[in-house]
Amino acid sequence: MSDGAPRVLVVDDDPDVALLVRTVLERRAGCEVVTAGDGLSAVERLETFAADVVVTDIEMPGLDGLELLAELRRRNPLVPVVVMTAHVSVEYAVSALRAQADEFLTKPLDNARLIEAVTRLAAEGRARREAAKPKQVVLAIGAHPDDVEIGVGGVLAAHARAGDSITILTLSRGARGGDADSRQHESLASAERLGARLFLKDLVDTEISGGGATVRLIEEVVAEIQPTVVYTHSEHDRHQDHRAANEATLVATRRVGTVACYQSPSSTIDFRPTRFVRIDDYLAEKLQLLACFASQTATRDYLDPAFVTATARYWSRFGGGAAVEPLEVVRETAEFIGVQELTKLER
Repeated sequence: MSDGAPRVLVVDDDPDVALLVRTVLERRAGCEVVTAGDGLSAVERLETFAADVVVTDIEMPGLDGLELLAELRRRNPLVPVVVMTAHVSVEYAVSALRAQADEFLTKPLDNARLIEAVTRLAAEGRARREAAKPKQVVLAIGAHPDDVEIGVGGVLAAHARAGDSITILTLSRGARGGDADSRQHESLASAERLGARLFLKDLVDTEISGGGATVRLIEEVVAEIQPTVVYTHSEHDRHQDHRAANEATLVATRRVGTVACYQSPSSTIDFRPTRFVRIDDYLAEKLQLLACFASQTATRDYLDPAFVTATARYWSRFGGGAAVEPLEVVRETAEFIGVQELTKLER
């Protein structure tokens, strides 16, 4: 599985059985395993351990396996549960299945069948949770072509993998920085690679205003797509268009729950990020997005893959891992945690 080692909670009042199951799953299936000696302890464990699969015995003191299964279904109906017992009978199997167990195993356990069931159900459980997770609607705003890819190309790649809806709004065609037609084609290629929708507007490069027409333009896009997360330029930037984009965006997205500002090559030393998003698994995709802007790579050192990689590596000193994109968070809702958790899980 791409999401890391399967996390398994093993529940059995016999410590020898619990140790055996744990050892088999850790050594032969590469699982991360914790154990509990009864149903009540298992419920407590799940408060701090996000299990992909629960493997539980039936006969236990206090809260038995079937009662635990019922409690799990009430608390978290998406987590798969494997029920095991030493008493082979139709009655036990029917009771377990009626209580919505995903798998029924008999003791002594067949190790191969245990491993197959746990790894399969862990993948299925993660797929269920991913499908049930509310998707975000992302709007990334840049003053010129390639601005958002430089600032949050890795974050957008993470959003894309999560199945979020992505829209890129570029306020000008960047005519002062190159051929406008070429930059338009490059922007389209990058958006297509991300699976993003592209709005490419015609404000005058180097003369973008922070109010009036720019605010209304952004408001139109916001009204159409109803974003839940917005990324834009920082106010701490030497380029007047970048500062104007920030000013207009903060007004036009005033009712959006989460707004964060990214770093550009012209950001000043006053750029002070408060969120560091790991993009270890998305750095290669970011470089591919930037490669779409071939007309700029010969003259813009900051598009050089080594420069981009070094910048991401520098920020990792604050965010961990090997590559990070920094963000100044203007305001934030709980949903913003989504990409953060995705980038953690896929390490």
